[in-house]
Parts: sequence; C-alpha cells; structure tokens
Amino acid sequence: MIPAAFEYHRATSLGNALALLNEHRDNAKVLAGGHSLLPMLKLRLAAPGHVIDLGGVAELRFIRRTKDFLAIGALTPHAEVAAAAEVRKTHRALAEAAAAIGDVQVRNCGTIGGSLAHADPAADYAAAVLAFNAEIVAQGPKGTHAIKAGDFFTGLFSTALFATELITEVRFSDTEGAGSAYEKFEQPASGFAIVGVCALIKLDEAQTVRGVRLAATGVSDRPVRLTAMENALGGKPWSDANLEAAAKLADTGLEKLREDHYAKEDYRRHLLRVVARRAAARAVS
Repeated sequence: MIPAAFEYHRATSLGNALALLNEHRDNAKVLAGGHSLLPMLKLRLAAPGHVIDLGGVAELRFIRRTKDFLAIGALTPHAEVAAAAEVRKTHRALAEAAAAIGDVQVRNCGTIGGSLAHADPAADYAAAVLAFNAEIVAQGPKGTHAIKAGDFFTGLFSTALFATELITEVRFSDTEGAGSAYEKFEQPASGFAIVGVCALIKLDEAQTVRGVRLAATGVSDRPVRLTAMENALGGKPWSDANLEAAAKLADTGLEKLREDHYAKEDYRRHLLRVVARRAAARAVS
C-alpha cells in the first residue's frame, strides 16, 4: 500500500517540533520510531497532511537518575531501556517489558514515548508504567505538566495528551526495595501481549507483603490494575498458598475483557490468572 500524500517535516529541536505541531494541529501526525505510524499510513488508517519527524531531536533521548526519580526521555529506544544498568537495578520489570517488545529491529528503533502516545491496548510498557505509578511528562504551547499513568490512558488508542502536546519524558519514582517482574503470554508473530502483567511487591523482614501493585495489558482497551489480587496479597505473609488464592482473583472486578481471534474472553481470564501468578512470584524471587 502507498500512503496518501503528506508534507514531511524533520524537527531540529523540541521547540521546533512543538511549533510545527501547534501550526498544523489535527492535520499532523508525529513520527518517532515509526513502527506504529508507518503501517497506519500505508493502510491509510491515518492520512495526515503533515508528518513531523522527531528523529533529530536528540534532547529527548536520555536515561538519567535524580534524587527523586528515574527519568527516561521520550525518544529513548526500547533496546536502551532494556540494557540500562540503572533501569535494571531498581525498575527491573520496566527493563523486562522493554526487552519483550517486538524484535531486534523494533527495539532499536521504537521509542518509549512513541509507544505510550500510540496507546495500543496490548503494548508492554502500558502495564509497567501503571504498576510503577509513573508520570508521563507532556509539553505544549501552555507549558509542561505531568500526567499520572492511571490518568494517561483514556481508551482504545486514546490518551490524555492534547493534539498540540508531545511526551518529553517518563518519570519513575523510587521502588523503595520492592522486587518487580514482567511476564506475558504473547502473540507469536507480532510479539504483542495477549496478556501481560507487571508486578511490584515489597516484603518486610517477616516476609509479609507491605506493598503490592499489579497491572495488566492486553485484557482491556487500556492497562488495568488488578486490585482484587492486590488486596488479597496485601498485609498477608508471603506463601505459595496465599499467592495461589490471590491469583484466582486476578480477573475479579474486570467486567468485560477483550475478545479477538487470538483469545476468547474466558481464555483471556484464565491466562490473566496464570500470568499474574507468575509475575508476582518472580517479583518476590
């Protein structure tokens, strides 16, 4: 397929990109790694009059730690997130989610900001940013603001970003000694998650669960917290029996799960319970 005609702009800086986006607004699409936008253009699922390429905006590609949080620039490729020692040390599940995306080519070109802005309901990062309660920093004509992960995803391929805003970085707070892991059951051709779960669990010296956050991707039109399983684990001694009982509640409260040719709803519910148990067990280990 051949895309509809569009005018191509290669942004030279963040300011230049924001100016172009503000000028063309709803008639523009932003190109980061291109692995989501280019297929949409070829299939004419998107036909913007202007495409703004962020590839030259080097200031948005970084991984740095402050005293308060770990910050990852929007144009940082998945491969760099997966390999970074500072990510793996304190936010291991985030590195695992990045390593689980697509194939080598996708991981070297695709970016964390592009993935989050696209908001695919089966994207790996979605579960990680929700479990870590990350903040997505957006910048536009009216300035910069941070959006909590729980407020960022608003529906199928839909986010709280305005048409004139760009993601500039993603901030992850200190995990305070918690263990984390990301597990998924993937569609073998694309690598997208049929079900993916990110687990963040903290035990005290007596091996009692003192903190737990579980988030899933692939099961709804946006990432979801597994609150029933969290409540079943929280405040209780860590044990195989307690984990098994809690995992049976992983889908409780989720009224309707996604259903497609990869998995019917009842199969997805079963997978969610299995994958959630594996993610929680490995987070603690």
